[in-house]
Amino acid sequence: MGDPRRQKKRYVAPKKPFDSERFEQELELVGGYGMRNKRELWRHRTELSRVRRQARNLLAIPASERAQLERDLISKLTREGILSDEPTLDSVLDLTLEDVLERRLQTLVLRKGLACSPHHARQLVTHGHIALNGSRITTPSRIITLAEEDRITYAAGSPLNDDTHPARIAASSAAQRAGEMGESGEDEDERED
Repeated sequence: MGDPRRQKKRYVAPKKPFDSERFEQELELVGGYGMRNKRELWRHRTELSRVRRQARNLLAIPASERAQLERDLISKLTREGILSDEPTLDSVLDLTLEDVLERRLQTLVLRKGLACSPHHARQLVTHGHIALNGSRITTPSRIITLAEEDRITYAAGSPLNDDTHPARIAASSAAQRAGEMGESGEDEDERED
């Protein structure tokens, strides 16, 4: 008959359903990070707003009472790699949605050069070709900690483990092209001319 728990939405939809400026921003993020739909984006935005709300509430508490709670929040975000070195509550309030999206498994697979595009990275993860600590992970939106980041590889039983696999060759050449573009120092606008 189903699970007795009451299922709750894990995201908050925008208050204004039709806002062209927000549409453009969301479309750019969804396409750039290879998300399936805007609900995924809204889920990460809701999580970010929850963390920022926690930081604002901590700033309202006297310093003596908030020390432990502040350390817990900052250590969690630092462990996940969302915050960088020397974090403070102000740096928690300065977080953007891109900071959170950069820590997704799908994005890290692309950044490590295991995939050619964000959509290819998502396909590799959902089809079970990516492993974390030796076990297959099929959730592209999983937030990866700094400790886990170095352990992202192709899965043991995946045909992509073979160095001569066509998809692997394409991914490595795409990563090399991206590296060459970054080293040349050219802006995208300059290349279009």
